Amino acid sequence: MKRIIDFPKMANSNDKIVMLTAYDYPSAKLAEEQNVDMILVGDSLGMVVLGYDSTIEVTVADMIHHGKAVRRGAPNTFVIVDMPFGSYHGDRYDVLKTAVDIFQQTGANALKVEGVGTTLPTIKLMIEAGIPVMGHLGLQPQQAANMGGYKVQGRTEEGVQKLIDEVHQLQDVGVFAIVFECIPTEVMTQLQAILTVPSIGIGAGPTADGQVLVYHDVLAYGSHHIAKFVKQFSNIGKEAAKGIQLYKDAVKTGDFPAEIHSFHLKKEAGK
Repeated sequence: MKRIIDFPKMANSNDKIVMLTAYDYPSAKLAEEQNVDMILVGDSLGMVVLGYDSTIEVTVADMIHHGKAVRRGAPNTFVIVDMPFGSYHGDRYDVLKTAVDIFQQTGANALKVEGVGTTLPTIKLMIEAGIPVMGHLGLQPQQAANMGGYKVQGRTEEGVQKLIDEVHQLQDVGVFAIVFECIPTEVMTQLQAILTVPSIGIGAGPTADGQVLVYHDVLAYGSHHIAKFVKQFSNIGKEAAKGIQLYKDAVKTGDFPAEIHSFHLKKEAGK
């Protein structure tokens, strides 16, 4: 298993960090078998595997449930779990208790928190308590309603300066890495010059220290809306649909189950 101290070394040597977002035991198991560097249990599970319209409906219990499954599937991979909507705002000591619950119950190596602002003191408290925190800047899905929807961020001079300020704030409180979502490549390149922690991009171009995509998007498995920044490297969704069709046809025609799939009573001796 990689450790936090390994990721800056990878960034400094241009050894790109591979992070995959996964939500359950079989996907985590496959990710570990292929030696990905990090697995993120993202709150995007709300839309991808629970069928919600957004991440807003995802609960702490959901994250713990899926985090446990991922840890069982990938016991030797660095796992990060998202703190869901509303779980890291309010009284910071209540938030710390929630963070400790997620961290302890999932066996995660770190937690991820979106944004800065009022959350900075909480992030600092979590880190001081011994919980490694990954930041998340640019498009923040939990705040999409306040950002005008799922849009590219940092396209104006003001937006770029905001990102620069936020990077400094997160680094000052001690995050070990930052995810940058949906920002122009040129801005990511500019941010690289001030970053002292590894950067993970998703829709942020090739200059980040690593990349993250969702398991289901990588494999075209149950994905309907495909974002511009996604590349599908396989199409198991198509193969799965074909398999279900063949199963249905075999049952309808009586070809399944066949003799090889059936059980019989044992014949008594002498009969």
